[in-house]
Parts: sequence; C-alpha cells; structure tokens
Amino acid sequence: MDDAELVIASSSTDVGISCWDLHTGAEHLRFKSCASPPHGVASVAGRFLASSQIRDSKSSSGSIFYWSWNKPQVEVKSFPSEPIKPLVSNSQGTYIAGGGVSGEIYLWEVATGKLLKQWHAHYRAVTCLVFNDDQSLLISGAEDGYVYVWSLFLIFDDARRSESKHLYEYSFNAHSLRVTDVKTGYGGCNAIIVSASEDRTCKVWSLARGELLRNIVFPSVIDSISLDPGEHVFYAGGRDGKIYIAGLNAPVANNSSYGKYIIGSLSEHSKSVTCLASSANGFLLVSGSEDGMIRVWDTRTRNMIRVFRHTKGPVNNVLVIRNPQHLNPQTSANSSSRRHGLTLPPPLEKFAKSADENSHIKAFIGGSHSTSNQLLDSSYISVQTMESQIKELQQKGSSAAAEVDLERLKSEQQSSVQMIQKLKKINENLHEFCVTKLLDANRAEAAE
Repeated sequence: MDDAELVIASSSTDVGISCWDLHTGAEHLRFKSCASPPHGVASVAGRFLASSQIRDSKSSSGSIFYWSWNKPQVEVKSFPSEPIKPLVSNSQGTYIAGGGVSGEIYLWEVATGKLLKQWHAHYRAVTCLVFNDDQSLLISGAEDGYVYVWSLFLIFDDARRSESKHLYEYSFNAHSLRVTDVKTGYGGCNAIIVSASEDRTCKVWSLARGELLRNIVFPSVIDSISLDPGEHVFYAGGRDGKIYIAGLNAPVANNSSYGKYIIGSLSEHSKSVTCLASSANGFLLVSGSEDGMIRVWDTRTRNMIRVFRHTKGPVNNVLVIRNPQHLNPQTSANSSSRRHGLTLPPPLEKFAKSADENSHIKAFIGGSHSTSNQLLDSSYISVQTMESQIKELQQKGSSAAAEVDLERLKSEQQSSVQMIQKLKKINENLHEFCVTKLLDANRAEAAE
C-alpha cells in the first residue's frame, strides 16, 4: 500500500519502541533498549530510527542509538559530549540536529557522522527542535521560555556568521515558562509557527513578519501540539488528559466554555497527553499519554477509532511516518538488515574536527523528497563521493542521445521553475491576506 503509515511510540522508561500499522492495527517489530526524552525519536528519511537516550537525569553523559527496520537490537551507538534531549532529522536524512541540556545545538552530517556545527542557542536545556517544510530553517524551544528561528544558510556561511550580531533570524520571548513543543506550517519562510508552554498558552507566530499573530490561553498546561495539514485548526494535548482543538482559520465561537479560539476537545486519556501526531491527510490524529495508551482519533467525527498499548510505562513520543520500504512485518528478529543490502551510517562524532578537516563539507539544503526512496537501497554517500560521481557522469555524457535528453530536461526544468514561481506568488498573496486579517482582528479587539 502506497498510503500505508506507521505509528512509532516510545517511553522515558527502558521498554523499547513499539510500532504498529496505523490503518490496520497490525503490530510490527518492537525495538529494544530505548529510554527516550520527549521529542527524542526521529525517523531519518524513512531509512532507520534514531533516538537520544537519557537514562539518568543527573548524569552528565548521554547517547544516541540507531535501529534498522528489521532488527530489534540497537545497531549503532553514539556518545555526544553531553546528554541530548530533542533529536530531529531533515526530510532528506542529510542532517541530524540535537539539543543539549546545556542549551547547545549540534548539527551532524548523517553520512559521515561528522559534527558540522555547534552553537550556544539557549541559556537552559533545549526542549524541542523542528525543521520548517523547505528545510532552510531550524526552530528551537527551551526551558528558558524562548523560541529561536535559525537559518541554516547563516549557520553554514562562516563569513556571514562573523559579520552578524547574532545567529538567529528571530527571537520570540513571549512565553513566561518552559517551551514544551513547537510546530511549523507550510510555506517555507512565510509559514506560521505554533509554540506551546507550561504557562498554559499556545502562541501563533508569523515567520514572514516575525510577529505574534495569536495568543491562546488553555485551561491546562499544554505539552504537545499537532497542526491540521490544512492549517484550519491545531490540536493541543493537555496535562488534564484532554486534547483541545484550537482555531487557526476555522470559524471561532466566542462563547466557548474552554476559552477564546478553543472550539472543542477530545477526552479519553486518564493522564497527561504528552505527544500528538497526524496522518498525512489529516483525517487521523494519534495521541500518546502518561497512562501508557496510544489512541487514534477520526478528526472528522471526533471519535476514537483505535487503541494501542505500549509495553509499560508512560508514552512520551509518537510519530506517524510512511511505511518504510524495507519494513517487513513477517521478518524474524534474527534477520539482519545487511541481507537487504542496507548499512547504517557510522556513529556521530563527539567533538567537531578543525575547520581545515571539514573544508570539503558543503551544505545541501532543500525540501525535496524525490531522492529519499532511491537512497534506501544504497549505502550512505559522502559529499566527496557524490562530487566524483557527478564528474564521472559529466565526462560520459557526450552522445547525441544524451544531448537530446539534456535539452528536454532543460525545457522541463524551465517550465517547472515558471510554475513554482506562479505558485509561490499565489501562496505569498494568500499568506499576506490571512496575516493582515489576523492582525486587523487583533487590533480591533485591542481597541474594544
């Protein structure tokens, strides 16, 4: 099934990672030896699972584990210089970013394990990290209450870094307590950001203007959020066991019993809702809780349609991902991923090499998913190997047939670029219209 999706769930207790088919409920392989912090589990472009590990909150050391899809045991272990809390991969699986308990952010190259960049991002522990949809920005939230927007172009450009007063594009500091979750919408640098905090608010920010668009106060502390793909609403998981539904572009009733902009709730969990994730089409919402249950909701009817139970202990991470090409539910626990021609990348470096040693590194920043499936059957390719292969192909491309193909591709590329420019213009106009409406509404409310 092309539209098959998996639910991945983990816990802060060492009970491993559970995996189910979202639509059929069939259980897949359970992955062993995982004690992940919130936001500490990532699917690296669908090729393998990665998770930060914090088994002792007082320890000064931590680890990052890799699992292949058809083997329950940990296959690669990395030991960074400090405990890592949130862990995230960009959509192409080129980079892994981790947030340290000291407030540092680390950026590794997956193929080589090289620590490319490290910078002091927050005054206290980083709690959440997310890439925007075009992969050009990294957004971080932390225990210091700040949300920062980091441009990867600036992070990788040493000349611009030396000239800039600060590394971040925006600094949002309206939260008064720890930031618990951050999510971004679609639209690249014109998208919205939604942040949640222990101050019982969720705040909606404009990336285009760097402004606060909406402040929503909830009856409970919010630990997790998930945006509806259409960005009409977002879901907020509360410590009171409820999942609140808050309006973005949906009609908002001012007489809501929960508060302004909150248009409803889902309620079945007996303890705090710690994590949320949505299916690709937005019709299904998955929630994880401290009660150890994972529940699946139909967002159209607001009914619960399926329940999964984690082995034991509280659930603190859920992911919904496309079914990996090499995941076979019938595979025995003793089978090896190498039988399928797959190899996992090397461990992540503990410390960065000198600038000279990393001089060959080039940043590939983009949101295309077109190559991710092609890379599933190959070993991880370093930047140097890619460059040599490109040169080899250029040297061989001298036949008349290749020239015809080249002209055809150039024509198709030009048409695609024109179409993209038109779509970008439409998106910018729509975004400008929505932001203006929201700001006008806020000003009108303030005037009243």
